[in-house]
Amino acid sequence: MAPVEELRNVSGATALPPTYPDHEEHHMSLTLAHGPLSPTAPATVNYRLDGPAHKLLMHPFPRRVRAEFAGRTVLDTRRGVLVHESNLLPRLYVPEADLDAAAFEATDHTTHCPFKGDATYRSLRVGDRVVENALWAYPEPTAAAPWLRGYASLYWEAADAWFDEDDHVHGHLTDPFHRVDIRSSSRHVRVLAGDVVVAESRSPLVLSETGLPLRYYLSPGDVQVSLEPSATRTRCPYKGEADYRTARLPDGRALTDAVWGYADPLPESARIGGRLSFLHDDLRVLVDGEPT
Repeated sequence: MAPVEELRNVSGATALPPTYPDHEEHHMSLTLAHGPLSPTAPATVNYRLDGPAHKLLMHPFPRRVRAEFAGRTVLDTRRGVLVHESNLLPRLYVPEADLDAAAFEATDHTTHCPFKGDATYRSLRVGDRVVENALWAYPEPTAAAPWLRGYASLYWEAADAWFDEDDHVHGHLTDPFHRVDIRSSSRHVRVLAGDVVVAESRSPLVLSETGLPLRYYLSPGDVQVSLEPSATRTRCPYKGEADYRTARLPDGRALTDAVWGYADPLPESARIGGRLSFLHDDLRVLVDGEPT
């Protein structure tokens, strides 16, 4: 059972673009997919984790993190922690002293989490701008999670901007148990729509991301059909902002948002800059003749 307070949307918050493209939204970490703290932990282990199916783990996040709202820094911490919880992305919790107390006002809203306790809420208000119930905390956490006492968590969407040290970050903080590796390859990659070759390469880049299938990034010169710009944009905390294209087939069919790439990826994913990857219900990607 997922905690109610961490699945709701923040009323009045500015909408952000999706964190991941649709094909990447179910990534794995300690607590998701088949991570060791997920309810569906892998069977390929020689140990057993005793405890509830819904697990919690808190550990330090030592970098400085700041949140800005209405031109004001409302959270500034060097003592934050990440709380990993089954079926949820890690959440940043910070000591109460690292919040701008004058920017938050208590509300009557409460929720109950059977794993953490009763949550109290505060709205975020600066000048004429307000986000209701933007911050939650557990003043009296359950006996199993006493370490939550004295910490609070701000909905990511409630702030106008977040900074990890001095880097502006989008979507959420990066998970230290999630990684991206990019490797050169000589595999033969063919992208097909029926019998039409959409793209083909013998020098792709292979992107391996925790919990996701391998993705193959090809050079624009490998594409053999027309590509049309799309307005779709998504953000990945590990790769950057993706822009999309529609593939136009020779018979006139349009495969909307079938192609994506990162024109200006984050430094850790710089190798895929300018490259393109492919995914669509009407596409097949063959690698050395085998479907992916």
